[in-house]
Order: sequence, then structure tokens, then C-alpha cells
Amino acid sequence: MSNKKLKLLGSEEIASGTSAFYLERPAGFEYESGQTIDLTLLNPKDMDDEGPVRTFSLVSAPHDPELMVATRMRDTAFKRALKNAEPGTEFTWDGPYGSFILHKNAAKPAIMMAGGIGITPFFSMVKTAMHQRLPHQIYLFHSNHTPEDAPFLNELTAISHSTPNVLYIPTMTDLNNSSKKWDGDRDFINRNLLERHVGDLSTPIYYIAGPAGFVTGMRKMLVEAKVDEDNVRFEEFPGY
Repeated sequence: MSNKKLKLLGSEEIASGTSAFYLERPAGFEYESGQTIDLTLLNPKDMDDEGPVRTFSLVSAPHDPELMVATRMRDTAFKRALKNAEPGTEFTWDGPYGSFILHKNAAKPAIMMAGGIGITPFFSMVKTAMHQRLPHQIYLFHSNHTPEDAPFLNELTAISHSTPNVLYIPTMTDLNNSSKKWDGDRDFINRNLLERHVGDLSTPIYYIAGPAGFVTGMRKMLVEAKVDEDNVRFEEFPGY
């Protein structure tokens, strides 16, 4: 187990059933948007078969002074410990890990498809693209049940309005369970939705993140649309 430690700075609920956790950034810690970090509970009072370690995508961007992760708050021993952790609580950590990062060739658009909390690596990528003024054309599709359970909905909508090369397309698939007015898309992410906003689907690089069923469905849809599988990158979120 790692002996590297960091502290919890605070937390907040960012959507129904979803919380963000702010962590101190270890000295010298460098990472790229889209990468992950492992957090391990120290001496947990309660533990189940899933163990004391979780992998989180970093929602923060590399230029941010703190680290941020976000997760759906399932009823597991780890999530209960995380929910009840006070500022100053220490975790051990390892990372960063992964190659789920934005491609370099800005001539190829990026199509990002997120299912629920799968938005976390993409929020980091978008913030980095803004900060570095990258020329990539980014289409960010985000599927949720309702506006109430859509993480970072307001923040990403504001970025889309202020940044010409970032188009955020949220879609809500279960508005019968929402009390909020919604004038946007209501379909599951599908080929028609992509073509309506993007047009030609043969050129972009595709990124998919979310629960396993969502990732499988999106990959199948792209194969049926004759997208080159070498242009598809994905990250499954276990324990959704």
C-alpha cells in the first residue's frame, strides 16, 4: 500500500445523489486531464467486500490548485466513510493513471459521450481546453435521467455559451421524474443525435465514459455507424 498521504479539504452535493470532494494537491503532483487517482481509506471502521480503495477520475484540471473528485453516493462502506469524513481526514493515494486524454491533432474534432457521472473526466478536459485555448472542436454529449441528477449541468452550459469551440449537448431521458422545466434534448444518445449536431461522423475522435452498459451501447452504436474503432476511446465506471 502507498504511504503517500493527502487530506480532505471539504465536500458538497453537486446533484441529486452525487457529491464532490476537494482534496489537497500533493507537492509536485502532475497529471493530465482525463487521468485517474486511487484513494485508500486509512483504518476504516466499517468495510465490505469491495475493499478500502477506489479509483476516481480527476474532475479538477491540471492548472487548479486543489484536486477534485466526484461520485454517485451508493450505500457501500467506502461511500459511507467518504460521506462522513471530516475536513482533515487523510487518505493514501497512488497515481495518476490512464491514457484517456484529449488527442493532439486539433484538426480532428472530439466527440465526448458521458453517461451520468461519466462526465467527470470530460469536465476536466473541457476546463483544460479553455485554459490552454486549445483549437479543438469539442462536442460533449451528456445523458442523465433528469436535470436534478445531472452533475455540472450549469457549469458546462455556461462554458458552452462562452466558448465557441465547445458545444455541450445534455439530454434528459426520464423527465417524468423531474420537477424542472426542460427544453433540451430528451433522447438517449444515438446516431441521429450525433449527426444532427456534428454532421460527418467519420472524422472525429470519440471518447465514451460511464457505466458499463452505457459504454457498451455507445460502442455498438458507433460500430453500426461505420466509425473506425481505432478512433474510439472509452472508460468504464465500475460500481456505478
